[in-house]
Amino acid sequence: MSTPYDTCRDALHKKPKRWLITGTAGFIGSNLLEHLLKLDQTVVGLDNFSTGKQSNLDEVRSLVTAQQWQRFNFIEGDVRNLPTCQASCRGIDYVLHQGALGSVPRSIADPIASTENNVNGTLNMLVAARDNKIKRFVYASSSSVYGDHPALPKVEEHIGNPLSPYAVSKFVNELHAAQFALHYGLECIGLRYFNVFGPRQDPNGAYAAVIPKWIAAMIKGESVKINGTGETSRDFCYVENVVQANILAATVVNSAAVNQIYNVALNDRTTLCQLFANIRDLLAGEYAHLAEFKPVYGDFRTGDVMHSQADIGKVSQLLGYEPAHTIKQGLASAIEWYKFNLI
Repeated sequence: MSTPYDTCRDALHKKPKRWLITGTAGFIGSNLLEHLLKLDQTVVGLDNFSTGKQSNLDEVRSLVTAQQWQRFNFIEGDVRNLPTCQASCRGIDYVLHQGALGSVPRSIADPIASTENNVNGTLNMLVAARDNKIKRFVYASSSSVYGDHPALPKVEEHIGNPLSPYAVSKFVNELHAAQFALHYGLECIGLRYFNVFGPRQDPNGAYAAVIPKWIAAMIKGESVKINGTGETSRDFCYVENVVQANILAATVVNSAAVNQIYNVALNDRTTLCQLFANIRDLLAGEYAHLAEFKPVYGDFRTGDVMHSQADIGKVSQLLGYEPAHTIKQGLASAIEWYKFNLI
């Protein structure tokens, strides 16, 4: 039985569109690029390589046909530069705006850089999309917008006070998008991502996400640090689920689904202790040193929330989103990639 996503992909195969992906050399952006090229779409990519990597683009090239790769045009540029944004949007049907400086701790360490990239950059992209009469502007928001609101699972209409400059930047993006829909008729959809993980997510650096960081550390026999008691929980979401949400959001024809904000996750919670055990168990059969491997514990991280879980009723009802990967399925796929790609 076909899903709404199956129907959507079939329609795109038959009638390809022109897409712009900002942050296309990054983790999520390169996964979007891979899937769209495999659907024979024409894609423009924009990235300044501040966090994205040429190796991500090279890997995508190795995974698609030569003919599909010819449908891709890359622009090295910065969303903080309005003329660059304007040039990138010319002739485009759908924008998937992923370009940003991620990480709560990074934003606390450097709030100006987070604001310039995430707020000013998104505003530039909205102006460029408006001026070029883009059909649909889909942008990456974040579960961090929920801030200190205590309710679980998180419902789109109820948010609290943001707990970091990063959270503020993502909330401001939502407010700007609503204004562009109201005043200029630009169709916008925001996607609040919950702890996305998967192939090509960088395990290195001070702001690396927990899953790639832990997978790499366990494979190499390095220590794994858990911030707090380990009972902190998250709704971890495999990147292919995020790809699905983006493509559905860009192409949905139901007018009630447009100019909305949606959670993108599983409606599930995994504690850090559970996550540690899951990764260790998936690796232990191949890496003997993990048989008795245990984490070390540190202080709870400033700006973090204790628990996070998404209600996905709205995105399922209005976009037809059906997550295809559980966390364990996603971890198994991600681990296979890291085994062969760790440097």
